[in-house]
Amino acid sequence: MCHRVALFLPTLAGGGAERAMIDVARGLAETGLEVDLVTARGEGAYRDRVPDSVRLVDLQSRRLATALPNLVGYLRRWRPDVLLTAMIHANIAGIAARALARVSTRVVISERLAFAPFDSRAPIKFRLVARLRRLVYPWADRIIAVSNGVADELVERCGVDREAIQVIPNPVVVPELDARAGEPLDHPWFQPGAPPVVLGVGRLKVQKDFAGLMAAFAEVRAKQQCRLVILGEGPERERLEALRDSLGLTDDIDLPGYVLNPYPYMKRASLFVLSSRWEGLPGVLIEAMAVGCPVISTDCPAGPREILSDGELAPLVPCESPTALGSAIAAALETPPDTERLRRRAAQFTLEAAVRRYRKVLGV
Repeated sequence: MCHRVALFLPTLAGGGAERAMIDVARGLAETGLEVDLVTARGEGAYRDRVPDSVRLVDLQSRRLATALPNLVGYLRRWRPDVLLTAMIHANIAGIAARALARVSTRVVISERLAFAPFDSRAPIKFRLVARLRRLVYPWADRIIAVSNGVADELVERCGVDREAIQVIPNPVVVPELDARAGEPLDHPWFQPGAPPVVLGVGRLKVQKDFAGLMAAFAEVRAKQQCRLVILGEGPERERLEALRDSLGLTDDIDLPGYVLNPYPYMKRASLFVLSSRWEGLPGVLIEAMAVGCPVISTDCPAGPREILSDGELAPLVPCESPTALGSAIAAALETPPDTERLRRRAAQFTLEAAVRRYRKVLGV
């Protein structure tokens, strides 16, 4: 009997969680399972990345909250052996839908971010979600955390039994990564003989602290020729553009927007910088390492310290410290971390390895 596995996501937006779950769905389908990728709204930059081997189920709901009845209906009709959810609201919805549908489907939730945004300073709606998570998460059959740091926070803040948590890193290194990194790059700053380019990649939001990266870059640029490219789109764009202009770096900082294939930039950059205030397991850091780009990172919760072996492979710097980050950037441009060691470490985060572990936890 062929097992049916369902993966539930809010949308197919171009984020790390969505990309990882699409790759997991593809990998599971390649092992012979029947795989449904269920979305509250089947829209987003990654819709075209859903392979033909995976059935896309669009619940056609404007919001995740209104998708709950349709998710209940899906579970009652198709009765998958297991439902794998990703991202906080989808995790909560998946557990609730299973209870309302009264089916025997196992629910495995995956946690992908550290808890930093849900502290006492956060808006009330986020604090309410954090409390709801504490109430609901223990009802999951199993919990997957993308890093040990995330697992530790689940135990501390959600009261989850550590034995119920399995740490499975995201499948970052996929078979087509090298080929995509070798695609042409049409950007004038990456031509031979041009000044070194520092690269940041991610959604333009407070979590990523690209404002801090700009401030750090300004300190480096005051002493040497270099440029900064930040790939991504988001609510912080206007603020970041204003900061760039106020720093007098309009000609040295480029914000091209969202790029579907960032790997040619990573392959050709002189340095990749992760400047985040919090993460879970930053896939962009691993991707940059995999294509041979030197990296540095903030020592944010959670993920970078585990990826970089406690800073042995590349520098870890304090969060929200532009001076420290600037010093690390200057040092890394002068003496880059060993890219071969970084490549070998990144090679441990393959799709094949992740799928084997997912099948074991999912019980299929």
